[in-house]
Amino acid sequence: MLKPILSALAAAFLFGLPVHAADIGTTIDVPCPFGDCNAGISLSYLGSYDIPTGFTENGVEVGGLSGIEFDPATGRYISISDDRSEKAPARFYHLDIDVSADGLKGVAVLDHVTLQDKDGQPFAVKKVDAESIRLGRDGIYWSSEGDGKALLPPFVRIANRDGSFMREFSLPDGFAPTADKSTGIRDNLAFEGLAFLSSGDLIVGTESALYQDGQIATLTGGALARLIRYDVAAGEQKAQYVYPISPIPQAPPTASGWNDSGLSEIIGLDDRHLLAIERGYAQGIGNTIVINMFDLDGATDVSNISSLAKTDQRIVPVRKAQIMDLRALGLAPDNIEGIAFGKAKDGTDVLILVADNNFNPMQKTQFFAFKVIRRPS
Repeated sequence: MLKPILSALAAAFLFGLPVHAADIGTTIDVPCPFGDCNAGISLSYLGSYDIPTGFTENGVEVGGLSGIEFDPATGRYISISDDRSEKAPARFYHLDIDVSADGLKGVAVLDHVTLQDKDGQPFAVKKVDAESIRLGRDGIYWSSEGDGKALLPPFVRIANRDGSFMREFSLPDGFAPTADKSTGIRDNLAFEGLAFLSSGDLIVGTESALYQDGQIATLTGGALARLIRYDVAAGEQKAQYVYPISPIPQAPPTASGWNDSGLSEIIGLDDRHLLAIERGYAQGIGNTIVINMFDLDGATDVSNISSLAKTDQRIVPVRKAQIMDLRALGLAPDNIEGIAFGKAKDGTDVLILVADNNFNPMQKTQFFAFKVIRRPS
C-alpha cells in the first residue's frame, strides 16, 4: 500500500507534467524472456479510463482499489478496496468494464459486497487492510496486510460471494509483526499480492522485506521480498521463494522528498511463470510502474531460512525479466496495485490494470487495458 502525502505544490507539479500517451494499438512484444521463447508475451495497448476521487456507489465512496479479478461466470470484474473500514465497512466492488479490440470505453461500478470477519460481522475500523483478491474454485481469496504498528498479523482468507468468512490459511513463522521490529512484517509492506498457478497452488507476495531479511529498497539497493507458496486445500505453505525488488527508480527533486519501491501485485501465467507489478514512487515526480515476468523454476525454497540477511546458505531468487514500463510507453500511471486477465464481450483476451487512489483528491482510480496477443499458458 502506497499512501503518499503530497503538498499542493508537489501535487501540481506531478499532475501538471505534459504527457504524450501511447497510441491505441501500440504493441509491447517480449518474444523470449529469460531466453525462453516458450515464455513469450505480446500485448497491445487499448487505452485508459479514470474514475475521479469522490465518486460514490449507493452512498459509498469508491476508492482504494488494490486488487482486481475477472469473473468468467458473469463476464465482469471484482475489485477489492483497501479502505480500513474508515469510510465504509471493508468491501469489494463488482465492475463492468467496457473493453473490446477497439479500445477501453468505460468502467461502471455496479455494487459492492461487505466483507465479514470470523464472527459474521463487518470489520471494525482499522482491523483489516485488504489488498488483493482472486477467484478460486471454492470462493473468493483475499489478503490483508494487517497492521504492523498495532501488531495485527497479515492473513489470507477465503470468503463466499456474499462476503461471509469461510476459512483462513496458516501464517508461517516469521511473518507476524513484533513490538521490537526484530522480525515480521513492516507496516504497510506485507501481503500485497495473490496469484494462482495452473497447478492450483496459491502464491502470496510481500510488498517488501521482512525485518529479519534486510533493508527495504533505496536509491542504491533493492530489497528481498518473500513469496509464500500455499497448498490451497490444506491452507498450509509448501515453499517460500525470494523475489528481488529493484532499487527505487528515481530520486525526488528535493532531499526531503519521500520515495519508495515495492512489489504491489502478482498474477499467474502457468505453473512457474508469473507477472509482477513493481511500483516506485518519488514525491514531485510520480509513480514508475514496471511489469516484470518472473520464473519460479530453480529458485531456492527459503521456508526454513529464518533470516535472509544472516544466512550462509546459497540462495537463488526467482529470475525476472522486464515486460514493460508504463512511463516509458508515454503513459502517466498513478498508484497501480491491481492486475487481472479477462475476456471482453467480443471475445478479446485482455489484461487490466487498476490504480489505488488512496482516497486522495489529487489522485484517481485509473484503469489501463491491453489486448493479450500472446502469453504463456
